[in-house]
Amino acid sequence: MKALNRRTVLAGAAALPVLTLPQFALAQDAASEEDLLVAGPLGDKILGDENAPVTVIEYASMTCPHCGRFHRNTWVAFKEKYIDTGKVRFIFREFPLDASAFAVAMLARCAPADRFFGVIDLFFTTQEAWLQSQDRYNALLDLARQAGFSKESFDACLANQALFEGLNEVKNRGSRKFGITGTPTFFINGTKAVGALTLEELESYLQLHL
Repeated sequence: MKALNRRTVLAGAAALPVLTLPQFALAQDAASEEDLLVAGPLGDKILGDENAPVTVIEYASMTCPHCGRFHRNTWVAFKEKYIDTGKVRFIFREFPLDASAFAVAMLARCAPADRFFGVIDLFFTTQEAWLQSQDRYNALLDLARQAGFSKESFDACLANQALFEGLNEVKNRGSRKFGITGTPTFFINGTKAVGALTLEELESYLQLHL
């Protein structure tokens, strides 16, 4: 597959094949922690103490409503209570389900490293608005400008073939190696949980390791 341009971003979900999102579930499947901690070709995006007793890995798509709900409703409290206090190390991995999800994931990667999670937060917070826009390209461009992009740097980022292929490899490995079929999918010290977890639901996993 080729990287993105104005046409593919405007096409949105129709531009790339989409994986079916399962209904909310709490799966008890486990994956090898050693395998899970192997970073992809782009490296991992991590928050928290590297020596934290719990590692939470989230695979997310930026166009996934369930991912947006988790980040709007659960993320802030989870981060303050567990990541900021050294109890959890959090790893965010991209699992883009369509062209727009690839576009936003690429923009976050193109931003300065210390602004990655800020860009993710910006697009999840405003997800409903830009997903409903009749002009997806300019809706994303307007938000990207808030994150410091110009039109030129925006277009250059979306045309970055190596970045696109790297994200696709992360997604494909998640699907093949860890059985991910929808988003968000979490691994809490290797234990798999699927769906827009509430803080209480996430804590039921965390308490097993704290």
